[in-house]
Amino acid sequence: MRTIIKNIDCLVTCRGDFVKKGADLKDAGVINNGFVVINDKYIEAVGQGEDYKNYLSEGDIIIDGEGKTVTPGLIDCHTHVVYSGSREFELPLKLSKVSYIDILKSGGGILSSVRNTREASFGKLLDETKIRLDLMLLHGTTTIESKSGYGLNLEDEIKMLKVNKKLNEEHPVDIVSTYLGAHAVPEEFKDDREAYIKFMCDEIIPLVKKENLAEFVDCFCEEGVFTIDESRKILDFANGMGLKLKLHADEVVSTGGAELAGELKAVSAEHLVAASIDGMKSMAENNVIAVLLPTTSFYLMLDRFADARKMIELNVPIALATDCNPGTSPTESLQIVMTYACFGLKLLPEEIINAVTINAAYAINREKEIGSIEINKKADLTIFNAKNLNYLIYHFGVNAVDMVIKNGKVVVNGGFIC
Repeated sequence: MRTIIKNIDCLVTCRGDFVKKGADLKDAGVINNGFVVINDKYIEAVGQGEDYKNYLSEGDIIIDGEGKTVTPGLIDCHTHVVYSGSREFELPLKLSKVSYIDILKSGGGILSSVRNTREASFGKLLDETKIRLDLMLLHGTTTIESKSGYGLNLEDEIKMLKVNKKLNEEHPVDIVSTYLGAHAVPEEFKDDREAYIKFMCDEIIPLVKKENLAEFVDCFCEEGVFTIDESRKILDFANGMGLKLKLHADEVVSTGGAELAGELKAVSAEHLVAASIDGMKSMAENNVIAVLLPTTSFYLMLDRFADARKMIELNVPIALATDCNPGTSPTESLQIVMTYACFGLKLLPEEIINAVTINAAYAINREKEIGSIEINKKADLTIFNAKNLNYLIYHFGVNAVDMVIKNGKVVVNGGFIC
């Protein structure tokens, strides 16, 4: 039995053999009056017009795509979705212009979430995270990357990563796991940073690798968090253990994080609001993907966004993500990210959709399986109540999702999880 989506007003395939950058980012592989044929979990055919009839057989599920835009399932390639509690109490501080780093130094920010997450049982953490994953799925997201980093000790970092593993097995949304012990220096190590770095390298990272709890290791390389030399030491060790590299880089000030990401040939560097031109060039030369997080710039009231247009000019491949977390981007919706990518980063609709699908797949090493609507790829699709791609970006502030298909199965229909 097949599932066939026919008469699609705007089929956005995002097809292509390479990560999209430069002028190629404008090519979203749009097919008008398109169709998609799904056989079991995979895409069997993609085309235009009436040719879908060649695949019809008794018992097929037929979905009418008239008036709809169909895209690959959205991919959120930078999240901190596993945490407990919330931080709305920081709003008055933000409105009083207290900086993110100053909130952190006073024991708030990440360290506040660390306290809440450490106190939460595995079951409580699992339940809270599942609610967020449900919201992501309802808004069209079918795969995410999920970072640890609110445990900052052995027991609670492992607890977070095991929540990732459990939900990846049980929830429709696929989860790619990243160890981010270098998210902040925990309070118990505040007077001995070197000891914390040694603790991560000697005890936590080897265990994460042994138990196959993460594919990536990330590090928050930023003024007031981890220095370039400290970040290099942590990531070099992780690389030696066979783990792939990501880097929080140049979020608030330029510290050379983008340059370090290029030097280490990381899969991605993320945030990059303050990245230097030299850093961008280093990333371009080493094909490091820039994961940009415009809702974080908005929420932190930074008065600026990452220079996406310059990155495109320099042939840096870019992706977009929510940065879903309790303090600097408390949202589960990639659709709102798409809005800010347009009006903040000045990206075109075609560039935006490529950045939340095929390029986001490259940022988590899943480009061979997902991220585009092509034969033999997984049937992960999002169907929007939008007659074209421009309308999807133009009409903002609402959930435009009509239906979500994951691994060939309808998992969201009419605003409800099936």
